[in-house]
Amino acid sequence: MTGASSEKLEGITLDIYLHVVKKGHPVGPRDVMKAMNLSSPSVAYRHLQKLEELGYLQKNDYGEYTPKNKAHVIGHVWVGHHLIPAMWRYSLIFLAILIVELLILAVHYQVETYEFKVFFLLLILITGLALTVFTVEGALQNKRKML
Repeated sequence: MTGASSEKLEGITLDIYLHVVKKGHPVGPRDVMKAMNLSSPSVAYRHLQKLEELGYLQKNDYGEYTPKNKAHVIGHVWVGHHLIPAMWRYSLIFLAILIVELLILAVHYQVETYEFKVFFLLLILITGLALTVFTVEGALQNKRKML
C-alpha cells in the first residue's frame, strides 16, 4: 500500500475496488457503472479516481483502471485475487485439528479406556465449537468488509 493515504475504504468505493481486483483485466467507468448498478459513469469515474489517488489503482493509456496495490482490509486476507475473512484461516486450522482428533479416536477406540474416550469426545466437542465460532465469525466479517 505504498503511497496510499490512511483514509478508509468503505461502502461503494471498497466494492468498486474489489470489483476491479476480481475482474482480472482493465475496467473503465462504464464497466464499473453497469457492474455496480450506479446512476452514471461519472459516479463510477469519481470512485475510480479516488482509488487512483489513494494508490490502489492505476490508469492505463486507454483510461481503464487496473489494480496497483492491494488494500489492507481489516479482518480479511488476500488469497490471489480473492479477499477472504481472516477468521476462516483459523477455521481451517481447527478443521485440521478436528480431523486429526477423529483419526486418533478411531484408531485407539477399541484399545483405550472409558476415560480416554470421554476425554477425547470432550476435546472433539470443544474443537468443533471453536470451528463453528470461527466459521460463523468469518461469514459475518465477509458481510461487513471495511478497511
